[in-house]
Amino acid sequence: MSTKPAVSLAGASAFPTHIESTPSPEGKKILLATPRGYCAGVDRAVDAVEKALELYGAPVYVRKEIVHNKFVVETLTQRGAIFVHDTDEVPEGARVVFSAHGVSPQVHQQAEQRHLLTIDATCPLVTKVHKQAVRFAGDDYDILLIGHEGHEEVEGTQGEAPEHIQVVNDVEDARTVQVHDPDRVVWISQTTLSVDETQVIVRALRQRFPNLIDPPSDDICYATQNRQGAVKAMAPMSDVVIVVGSANSSNSVRLLEVALESGAGNAYRVDKATEVDPDWFTDAQTIGVTSGASVPEILVRDVVNLLKTYGFTEVENVETAQEDVRFSLPKNLRADLKATGVEVDRPHQVRRKDERVSNARATHTGS
Repeated sequence: MSTKPAVSLAGASAFPTHIESTPSPEGKKILLATPRGYCAGVDRAVDAVEKALELYGAPVYVRKEIVHNKFVVETLTQRGAIFVHDTDEVPEGARVVFSAHGVSPQVHQQAEQRHLLTIDATCPLVTKVHKQAVRFAGDDYDILLIGHEGHEEVEGTQGEAPEHIQVVNDVEDARTVQVHDPDRVVWISQTTLSVDETQVIVRALRQRFPNLIDPPSDDICYATQNRQGAVKAMAPMSDVVIVVGSANSSNSVRLLEVALESGAGNAYRVDKATEVDPDWFTDAQTIGVTSGASVPEILVRDVVNLLKTYGFTEVENVETAQEDVRFSLPKNLRADLKATGVEVDRPHQVRRKDERVSNARATHTGS
């Protein structure tokens, strides 16, 4: 018997991004960063778990958190997903979904040995970094992976070529890391880092390794860059910025740091509206609101509705980019859905990205 959720967590149509605005007599307003919230990789991963539950029925096991968001994990748990730390916790022969952060080849091998039915929901942009690592390792390069040691994405990427990859956490690591041949060094990175932070580390590495090779394309994903760009534009106009996102979400934590670095009076991170402290904005006239790439829009709406009760009824968008990105579901899941007659949407293959960071103030009426 399948378990079909009443409301899907996945899909842009589930929670429309338009939020009603009314003039505020006190001049209090909310600036909404756009883009914000779900990226295509997160949407695909969450959709994969929901579709698996609908098609195969509960339970469906998920290795690690499918995405780093408490609300999403709790909601999927209620619908029949069972989250485990590793594959050895999954009953032999059962179905397991790998998270959007990706896994190492060793995890795939363990799953095969246990005859697990796997659905790989790794974000395609993370898969791209994995392929880069394999290619450079095959050419016998030292690979410096800029990222946070212990993060699931970093563990998965490093597992592709552990004998070739070293993790560089920060500038201090960049100054001390040792390589076999200073003329055969390449850097790659975790996709959810701060763009600015990554470039600082790259510059430090290049001082030591002048022939350092850049990856074929920027590893910081489009969604991370776009969400940070929107916050950079919004922060100077905000007395307070509220970032909706979980503490273990790297990109959400980065948004908080970017807001402070970009001129926000203050900034706070919350998982949900009930964590917002009214003392944060006692003297504020303008509150900026954004959310990490693993956050469904319903959580942002809850924060906005709470702020409205404190007089922040005017809502304005600060838009710096447009996104039209969708990734298809994992191949084996898509095939099973088609076999049952379920229509599977085709992804947009081309991303339309309209950078308007420099004109953000123009798109923000009344600035």
